[in-house]
Order: sequence, then structure tokens, then C-alpha cells
Amino acid sequence: MSELYRLIHAEKANYLIVLLCRVLHVTRSSSYAWREGKAACRARQAGDDAPAHEITVLHIASRKTYSVPRIHAGLRRLGHRVNRKRIARVMRERDIRGVTRRKHRSLPRPDMKAKPAPDLFGRDFHAARPGTRLVGDITYLPTAEGWLYLACWLDPATREIVGYAMADHHRADLVVDALDMAYGRGGLEPGCVIHSDRGSEYTSTQFRDRISGLGFRQSCGRTGSCFDNAAAESFWALLKEEIGTRI
Repeated sequence: MSELYRLIHAEKANYLIVLLCRVLHVTRSSSYAWREGKAACRARQAGDDAPAHEITVLHIASRKTYSVPRIHAGLRRLGHRVNRKRIARVMRERDIRGVTRRKHRSLPRPDMKAKPAPDLFGRDFHAARPGTRLVGDITYLPTAEGWLYLACWLDPATREIVGYAMADHHRADLVVDALDMAYGRGGLEPGCVIHSDRGSEYTSTQFRDRISGLGFRQSCGRTGSCFDNAAAESFWALLKEEIGTRI
């Protein structure tokens, strides 16, 4: 049908549109609607050129790892008010794709002798306000200096990393240093829930004493269940994709 409408508008300078429509057995209203639709499509494509350029720049800057949510956040930070669905459509039409995250095993080993704290999160990684709940984990990263271990504490209310520490080991000192940074930055309320897995670093006496001394409460997920600490696991996946470390 589109070929018929295209023929009509190609020959409208030589023949009356009403005659062409009658010969080709199409209605004039459908012909005009097709023409208006094509004009709107061309206008939309022209309007997409500017955001497509910004999207391409952000995508290349992320080493082609950013998908729609990150591109949308990046455009908002730059002051561009672009609808998320429009970003998805532009990326789809121009075959701009982010990187799919892959599952991997977590680092910490459970301490079978230690009695873990109860799970106070219950897989609910939301917080009414900042400074009331933190989730943490450890990962390892390859660097020019060799393998280094990174411990972080994330505030579910803001999705911000409020404390971190890096070292060539993953002893209890590492997670304590990261917690001290979060505490030193201020904003953590008394009774703040500190959630992690049951790795030996988090079940150590040193770490438990530090939590108690700061007036916080400890929470631990179950052994072997990454979903009990999904917020931290998700952050590691995003971090490793963005820095190009897919392990």
C-alpha cells in the first residue's frame, strides 16, 4: 500500500490526485494521511539528531557499556530533559547497545565457627531516609600494581557509596576502614543497620566490636545467597562493566 501512496505523490504534478486515487482504488483521505505521517516521521528523525549525538558521546565515553538507564541519568546531569522512552527508541533505531552484565561468584568465604547476626533487611533494599541503612561487600580488581581488594558501603536511600577502602588483602581491617570512612563523613544515624554477607571479614570480632562501638546494628544475609545482598552485588556488576573489568 505504501508503494501506491508513494506513486500518487510522485505523479501529483502530472495528474489530479482524485484521478490517481480513483484509478488505484484508494481513498484521498488515506493518501493525505500517509503524506502527513511521512512528514511527521521526517520531522521526528530530524528532532532526534541532537539527542542522538549526545547519546553517542556518552556511550563512547563509557567505553560502550552504558545502556538506557545510565544514558538517561547522564543526559539529566547535563541538563537535558529527554524522555527515557525516547532515549530507548533512539538507541534502538541507531543500534546503540550497552553491555549485558554477567553473573560471577562472590569473594568472601563464610566463617563457619562464627555466629552470624540476624538478617534485618529481608531483601528489602530501600530506606526512608539516608543514614539509616548501609549495605556492603568486597570485590577484587586487577590493577597495574596487581590484584587489589575493594570494600564499599552503599546507602540504599541515595544509591551513593558513602565509604570505601582498598588494599592488597581482604582482612577485617579493610571493611572496618571503609566503615570508618562512612562514619567520618557524617550523616549516619544511631542504630543504623549495617548489612553484609557472612564472609569472615564481617563476622570477625574486630568488625563486630567496631559496629557496636559506633552504636550501629549488624545484619547478615544467608550463606551462599547473593540475593540477600543484591544491592551490593548489583553495584559491583555495574562498576566492573564501566571500568572494563569483566571477571
